[in-house]
Amino acid sequence: MTEEDVVTYEVVDQVARITLNRPDYRNAQNSKMTYALDAAFQRATDDDEVKVIVLAGNGKHFCAGHDIGTPGRDVDQTFERKAVIWWDHTDKEGGDQRFARESEVYLGMCRRWREIPKPVIAMVHGACIAGGLMLAWSCDFIIASDDAFFSDPVVRMGIPGVEYFAHPWVMNPRAAKEFLYSGDRFTAQRAEALGMVNQVVPAAELESTVLALAGRIAQMPRFGLALTKKAVNQAEDLQGMRAGMDSVFGLHHFAHAHNAEVGADSLGGLDAKSMAKKNKEQG
Repeated sequence: MTEEDVVTYEVVDQVARITLNRPDYRNAQNSKMTYALDAAFQRATDDDEVKVIVLAGNGKHFCAGHDIGTPGRDVDQTFERKAVIWWDHTDKEGGDQRFARESEVYLGMCRRWREIPKPVIAMVHGACIAGGLMLAWSCDFIIASDDAFFSDPVVRMGIPGVEYFAHPWVMNPRAAKEFLYSGDRFTAQRAEALGMVNQVVPAAELESTVLALAGRIAQMPRFGLALTKKAVNQAEDLQGMRAGMDSVFGLHHFAHAHNAEVGADSLGGLDAKSMAKKNKEQG
């Protein structure tokens, strides 16, 4: 696939619309998508005509998470080092390889996107699971359709949540524990009640609602928006968000290492199909 295949980009009325485009795989995020998405965000940032960015997903779902089982999976093939400075991991083994990769394409990229100096709205429908949460949580707002659902089931792998561990900040700590311990799906309505989602609207009204909000924001001064975004992000970091993520990232990799030592692989023997099966069994 080319970058144009896995992410699409268009600008209308000062709004850049960036769309994840692997609908046959529920927009599972591989490295090609990650770097295509980064290029699209950079393009929107550099375009003075763009005031607001909208992140969406093509097909039935926003994003079903990291790619852990499609034909386009590329665990150790693509590594451009845009978010962190580290050596090339592709010829390394064990934790040397995994730490480098996940520092770059998971935690590092989401932190990079969180700092985009323009407002970013996530337009979420259908599934927003695990790695999909990371994409949505990197955005400033989440507008969800009433059929959207959210989950982080990676505790089933023995891993304490996805790499961009924003859970206690995007909801509250008790809700984050329920979300992780159970692996349950939270409906859009539940997510809104917990403060993780800004608005929930009928599916037929999702696009118009998002574009109307983007249009209102686009009337504000660009530099004022950038400074305001930085102010709120700094406040979150002063509340411990960045340091908390760093500490949990270490636990995340300890879990991978434990799985690899005692079991079949670093994912606790689960791939996309077996994870989906377990989720359905409990759900």
